[in-house]
Amino acid sequence: MDTASPHFKALADHLRLLRADRGLTLQELAANSGVSRATLSRIENGEVSPTAETLGRLASAFALPLSQLLAPLEPDFPPLVRRADQSIWSDQEKGFTRRALSPPSGRLKLEMIECEIAPNQRIVYERPALPGHEHHLVLLAGALVLIADGVRHDLRPGDCLRYRLRGASSFETGEQSARYIIAMA
Repeated sequence: MDTASPHFKALADHLRLLRADRGLTLQELAANSGVSRATLSRIENGEVSPTAETLGRLASAFALPLSQLLAPLEPDFPPLVRRADQSIWSDQEKGFTRRALSPPSGRLKLEMIECEIAPNQRIVYERPALPGHEHHLVLLAGALVLIADGVRHDLRPGDCLRYRLRGASSFETGEQSARYIIAMA
Protein backbone atom coordinates (compact mmCIF):
# COMPACT_ATOMS: atom_id res chain seq x y z
CA MET A 1 0.00 0.00 0.00
CA ASP A 2 1.34 3.46 -0.84
CA THR A 3 2.12 5.14 2.48
CA ALA A 4 1.43 8.56 0.99
CA SER A 5 -2.13 7.73 -0.05
CA PRO A 6 -5.17 9.05 1.84
CA HIS A 7 -6.38 5.43 2.23
CA PHE A 8 -3.16 4.49 4.06
CA LYS A 9 -3.52 7.43 6.47
CA ALA A 10 -7.21 6.59 7.01
CA LEU A 11 -6.31 3.00 7.94
CA ALA A 12 -3.56 4.13 10.33
CA ASP A 13 -5.90 6.64 11.99
CA HIS A 14 -8.72 4.06 12.22
CA LEU A 15 -6.49 1.46 13.90
CA ARG A 16 -5.22 4.04 16.41
CA LEU A 17 -8.83 5.12 17.14
CA LEU A 18 -10.00 1.51 17.62
CA ARG A 19 -7.25 0.96 20.17
CA ALA A 20 -7.97 4.24 21.97
CA ASP A 21 -11.75 3.62 22.00
CA ARG A 22 -11.14 0.31 23.76
CA GLY A 23 -8.83 1.98 26.29
CA LEU A 24 -5.88 -0.17 25.27
CA THR A 25 -2.23 0.83 25.44
CA LEU A 26 0.09 -0.23 22.64
CA GLN A 27 1.58 -2.75 25.07
CA GLU A 28 -1.84 -4.25 25.88
CA LEU A 29 -2.76 -4.50 22.19
CA ALA A 30 0.62 -6.10 21.50
CA ALA A 31 -0.06 -8.70 24.19
CA ASN A 32 -3.60 -9.39 22.88
CA SER A 33 -2.60 -9.57 19.21
CA GLY A 34 0.88 -11.02 19.22
CA VAL A 35 2.09 -8.05 17.14
CA SER A 36 5.08 -6.23 18.64
CA ARG A 37 4.55 -2.85 20.25
CA ALA A 38 7.11 -1.31 17.88
CA THR A 39 5.29 -2.65 14.81
CA LEU A 40 1.94 -1.41 16.13
CA SER A 41 3.41 2.03 16.69
CA ARG A 42 4.85 2.14 13.16
CA ILE A 43 1.48 1.05 11.71
CA GLU A 44 -0.47 3.64 13.70
CA ASN A 45 2.00 6.35 12.69
CA GLY A 46 1.60 5.44 9.03
CA GLU A 47 5.23 4.39 8.65
CA VAL A 48 4.44 0.86 7.41
CA SER A 49 1.48 -0.96 5.95
CA PRO A 50 0.23 -3.97 7.93
CA THR A 51 0.56 -7.38 6.31
CA ALA A 52 -2.44 -9.66 5.81
CA GLU A 53 -1.36 -11.74 8.80
CA THR A 54 -0.96 -8.66 11.00
CA LEU A 55 -4.42 -7.45 10.01
CA GLY A 56 -5.77 -10.89 10.89
CA ARG A 57 -4.20 -10.69 14.34
CA LEU A 58 -5.57 -7.19 14.90
CA ALA A 59 -9.05 -8.18 13.72
CA SER A 60 -8.99 -11.03 16.23
CA ALA A 61 -7.70 -8.80 19.05
CA PHE A 62 -10.47 -6.26 18.36
CA ALA A 63 -13.06 -9.05 17.72
CA LEU A 64 -13.99 -7.46 14.38
CA PRO A 65 -14.29 -8.92 10.90
CA LEU A 66 -11.39 -7.88 8.69
CA SER A 67 -13.80 -5.78 6.64
CA GLN A 68 -14.57 -3.62 9.68
CA LEU A 69 -10.86 -3.18 10.32
CA LEU A 70 -10.51 -1.97 6.74
CA ALA A 71 -13.75 0.06 6.92
CA PRO A 72 -12.08 3.44 6.30
CA LEU A 73 -11.04 2.15 2.88
CA GLU A 74 -14.59 1.24 1.95
CA PRO A 75 -17.03 3.67 0.36
CA ASP A 76 -20.38 4.46 2.00
CA PHE A 77 -23.03 1.79 1.53
CA PRO A 78 -24.40 2.14 -2.02
CA PRO A 79 -26.74 -0.47 -3.52
CA LEU A 80 -24.52 -0.86 -6.61
CA VAL A 81 -20.74 -0.89 -6.50
CA ARG A 82 -19.04 -0.72 -9.88
CA ARG A 83 -15.79 -2.65 -10.23
CA ALA A 84 -13.85 0.59 -10.66
CA ASP A 85 -15.24 1.80 -7.31
CA GLN A 86 -14.49 -1.34 -5.27
CA SER A 87 -11.74 -0.79 -2.75
CA ILE A 88 -8.55 -2.80 -2.98
CA TRP A 89 -6.03 -3.56 -0.26
CA SER A 90 -2.76 -5.37 -0.91
CA ASP A 91 0.03 -7.00 1.03
CA GLN A 92 3.02 -6.63 -1.30
CA GLU A 93 5.17 -8.96 0.81
CA LYS A 94 2.79 -11.92 0.36
CA GLY A 95 1.51 -10.97 -3.09
CA PHE A 96 -2.00 -10.85 -1.62
CA THR A 97 -4.72 -8.61 -3.04
CA ARG A 98 -8.17 -8.18 -1.48
CA ARG A 99 -11.01 -6.49 -3.40
CA ALA A 100 -14.20 -5.65 -1.50
CA LEU A 101 -16.94 -6.71 -3.93
CA SER A 102 -19.68 -5.66 -1.55
CA PRO A 103 -18.94 -2.93 0.96
CA PRO A 104 -19.48 -3.76 4.63
CA SER A 105 -22.56 -2.39 6.29
CA GLY A 106 -23.94 -2.81 9.76
CA ARG A 107 -27.36 -3.32 8.16
CA LEU A 108 -26.25 -6.30 6.03
CA LYS A 109 -24.78 -9.59 7.23
CA LEU A 110 -23.14 -10.92 4.08
CA GLU A 111 -19.99 -9.56 2.50
CA MET A 112 -18.18 -10.79 -0.60
CA ILE A 113 -14.48 -10.41 -1.25
CA GLU A 114 -12.34 -11.35 -4.24
CA CYS A 115 -8.79 -12.33 -3.34
CA GLU A 116 -5.64 -13.29 -5.17
CA ILE A 117 -2.50 -14.79 -3.68
CA ALA A 118 0.75 -14.96 -5.68
CA PRO A 119 2.52 -18.30 -6.30
CA ASN A 120 4.50 -19.98 -3.51
CA GLN A 121 2.97 -18.00 -0.66
CA ARG A 122 1.58 -18.96 2.75
CA ILE A 123 -0.64 -16.68 4.83
CA VAL A 124 -1.37 -17.82 8.38
CA TYR A 125 -4.07 -16.51 10.71
CA GLU A 126 -3.57 -17.76 14.27
CA ARG A 127 -7.21 -17.29 15.22
CA PRO A 128 -10.40 -15.99 13.62
CA ALA A 129 -11.56 -12.43 14.12
CA LEU A 130 -14.98 -13.78 15.06
CA PRO A 131 -15.06 -17.41 16.21
CA GLY A 132 -17.74 -19.35 14.35
CA HIS A 133 -17.89 -16.81 11.49
CA GLU A 134 -19.41 -18.50 8.42
CA HIS A 135 -17.27 -18.61 5.24
CA HIS A 136 -18.05 -19.81 1.71
CA LEU A 137 -14.96 -19.87 -0.52
CA VAL A 138 -15.12 -20.53 -4.28
CA LEU A 139 -11.81 -21.02 -6.05
CA LEU A 140 -11.92 -19.29 -9.44
CA ALA A 141 -8.42 -20.01 -10.75
CA GLY A 142 -5.21 -21.76 -9.72
CA ALA A 143 -4.85 -24.08 -6.75
CA LEU A 144 -5.15 -23.40 -3.05
CA VAL A 145 -4.49 -25.38 0.10
CA LEU A 146 -6.70 -24.07 2.89
CA ILE A 147 -6.25 -25.42 6.38
CA ALA A 148 -9.11 -24.47 8.68
CA ASP A 149 -9.23 -25.67 12.28
CA GLY A 150 -6.56 -28.28 11.50
CA VAL A 151 -8.38 -29.78 8.49
CA ARG A 152 -6.61 -29.58 5.11
CA HIS A 153 -8.60 -28.80 1.97
CA ASP A 154 -6.97 -28.97 -1.48
CA LEU A 155 -9.05 -26.73 -3.72
CA ARG A 156 -9.19 -26.63 -7.52
CA PRO A 157 -11.09 -24.19 -9.78
CA GLY A 158 -14.83 -24.39 -9.23
CA ASP A 159 -14.56 -26.00 -5.78
CA CYS A 160 -16.63 -24.41 -3.00
CA LEU A 161 -15.61 -24.87 0.62
CA ARG A 162 -18.10 -23.94 3.36
CA TYR A 163 -16.91 -23.71 6.95
CA ARG A 164 -17.29 -21.97 10.28
CA LEU A 165 -13.88 -20.87 11.46
CA ARG A 166 -13.15 -21.44 15.14
CA GLY A 167 -9.35 -21.74 15.22
CA ALA A 168 -6.24 -21.15 13.14
CA SER A 169 -6.30 -21.08 9.34
CA SER A 170 -3.79 -20.84 6.52
CA PHE A 171 -3.91 -20.21 2.79
CA GLU A 172 -1.10 -21.69 0.70
CA THR A 173 -0.33 -21.55 -3.00
CA GLY A 174 2.05 -23.69 -5.01
CA GLU A 175 3.50 -22.99 -8.43
CA GLN A 176 0.41 -21.03 -9.51
CA SER A 177 -1.42 -18.13 -7.97
CA ALA A 178 -4.89 -18.62 -6.53
CA ARG A 179 -7.88 -16.36 -7.20
CA TYR A 180 -11.06 -16.87 -5.21
CA ILE A 181 -14.21 -15.27 -3.93
CA ILE A 182 -15.08 -15.60 -0.29
CA ALA A 183 -18.49 -14.76 1.13
CA MET A 184 -18.78 -14.25 4.88
CA ALA A 185 -21.92 -13.95 6.95
